[in-house]
Amino acid sequence: MRIRPVATVAGVLMGLAASTLPAAGAQAADARAADGHRRVVTVAHRGASAYAPENTLAAVDAAADLGFTWVENDVQRTKDGELVILHDTSLARTTDVEQVFPGRAPWNVSDFTLKEIEQLDAGSWFGPKFAGERVPTLEDYMDAVEDNGQKLLMELKSPELYPGIERQTLKELRAEGWLDRDHVKNRLIVQSFNADSVKKVHSLRSDIKTGFLGTPAVAELPKYAVFADQINPQYKSIDAGYVASVHKVKGPHGRPLEVFTWTIDDAANAVKAAGQGVNGIISNKPDVVRDALEKSGR
Repeated sequence: MRIRPVATVAGVLMGLAASTLPAAGAQAADARAADGHRRVVTVAHRGASAYAPENTLAAVDAAADLGFTWVENDVQRTKDGELVILHDTSLARTTDVEQVFPGRAPWNVSDFTLKEIEQLDAGSWFGPKFAGERVPTLEDYMDAVEDNGQKLLMELKSPELYPGIERQTLKELRAEGWLDRDHVKNRLIVQSFNADSVKKVHSLRSDIKTGFLGTPAVAELPKYAVFADQINPQYKSIDAGYVASVHKVKGPHGRPLEVFTWTIDDAANAVKAAGQGVNGIISNKPDVVRDALEKSGR
């Protein structure tokens, strides 16, 4: 069982207390949302990344403290073959790698060992109370999600840079207990911008729910429906007609394709997307989205 850092979690709670809802009630709402199209699922993007450094355990906990069941993350691979959670292919933006390892530009994840990455501060850039936060391994991240009773929208980030990462990720998920029937059916979605990577995941584990990140032409949707359960576009690229067209196509599990759109952080666009018929909204400010949808009756 993972022990949550007391200072970090306390800081998050103090900053968010005004907008926090009971976790049990929010999780029940998310459970209702996941069952069909009655409600729109809100997903905490890279954790609650407006309130804690993205893709860290603090961001996972911040999402939990706000009452959110679904979190999104990004998986990459180190030089020595370990899986870590980071969005950019470079460590420069969200860690102090330039100070710790000067002269190793462009500081790509794939150029550093796990031991080197574990030396980096992945929190101070966001705020002093997060100083010392680390880039988590996939194993540590999954422990946090499991401890919090959360669900995971996992992105394989730039998988073309990491041959075989699909099989490796699934192997690690299996080791963490995330490929049993309950997790696969209710708590896991794997997505990528790389269609071949999504195809690979589907070929290896056809029972896992998958998503393609992008906005394929309507005429191309049946091709994606062979291996993807979701079409997950940027919110500015869609309208109600497009969402309806996606829903008309059945995915590999015989159900209408879903749409999880990204990244919406304001009330107006959240309500607009919900009105267009999306199934999920991915947000850095999931509480803002949740509150807007509740007020609008979505």
